[in-house]
Amino acid sequence: MPASGSPSDAPSGSSSKPPTIADVARVAGVSRTTVSHALNGLGKVDPRTRQRIKDIALDLGYRPNLRAQRLRTGQAKAVALVSSMPFAVAGGPSRLGFYMEVAAAAAESALVHDYALVLVPPVQSGTALYSLDIDGAIVVEPDIDDAAVTQLRARGLPYVALGRPVAADDDAPYVDLWGDEVTTLLLAHLREQGAERPALIVGSGSRHSSVDARTAYGRMAAQQGWPPVVEAWPETGGEKEAYERCTALLAAHPETDAICALVDAFAVGAVRAIQDSGRSIPDDVLVATRYDGLRARTCQPPLTAVDLHLDRAASDAVELLLAGLRGATAAPAAATAPAPTLIARASSLRGPR
Repeated sequence: MPASGSPSDAPSGSSSKPPTIADVARVAGVSRTTVSHALNGLGKVDPRTRQRIKDIALDLGYRPNLRAQRLRTGQAKAVALVSSMPFAVAGGPSRLGFYMEVAAAAAESALVHDYALVLVPPVQSGTALYSLDIDGAIVVEPDIDDAAVTQLRARGLPYVALGRPVAADDDAPYVDLWGDEVTTLLLAHLREQGAERPALIVGSGSRHSSVDARTAYGRMAAQQGWPPVVEAWPETGGEKEAYERCTALLAAHPETDAICALVDAFAVGAVRAIQDSGRSIPDDVLVATRYDGLRARTCQPPLTAVDLHLDRAASDAVELLLAGLRGATAAPAAATAPAPTLIARASSLRGPR
């Protein structure tokens, strides 16, 4: 006779009814409440007991009733990924860019914890987030007075920032994306390749990447004696407006021999402007950008960029958010993505100097 609590106590496979939480409790020899806590990461359940219950549930083929869970706990079991960055810069060709790379990694990480990820189009204004049934959100590189943050706060929903928040009153947990270090890495590379008068191009908002880039550029310009040339362009303009503005920049500053464009859409527009001005890349002007995405890899010439390790950063953001939703008292206030890695390509390689 099998011992009590063994999987052989499971309902017969011929039964038409799916196993219930009561079946799992009976086979495990524990209460239904203990099973519920074990499977949902709640309560104080011994780790060995929790794992044994999970194994028994898996053996029985038990699947929780998600609708019942939502009614019982009041949780949506869903989190959103939101940003106020327009698709003109965040999407890229076929809308496969920075935002979508983050979304893919975040969705995978959330699903491991039985949460769905809701992908929200760029939040500029209005009430985009008020009707969503979500427990919290990840905000990608929030700006000052960020529309997504404003709506989340109005609903009292927790959020985690991917990229350091810049608003003075924003104390949300965040994942640091190494803003200063990324710009320093790019500028140091351009300097090594012979740049003496690099220009910096950032978005006109106040996201951490723009703020940190200005700081790093100002510091290195003072150290190296560069005449500072900094331009801030609207994100909504994308590649087309970047082309027009870079054409004007080259006319106003013909001595410019390198362009560090933090937004990849700006970098692609700058490449076209440089080429149409009769200059060559990289012989006359070096070009580098921040995000190593599809734009950087398919541009001609391919763009020097930085691997931001967004898969790890997005996963860390999900973990921070879910730790807060679980009420973890020791939940960290910040995490740091792996250090950025430079990927040098033809747009900035002149050979050894």
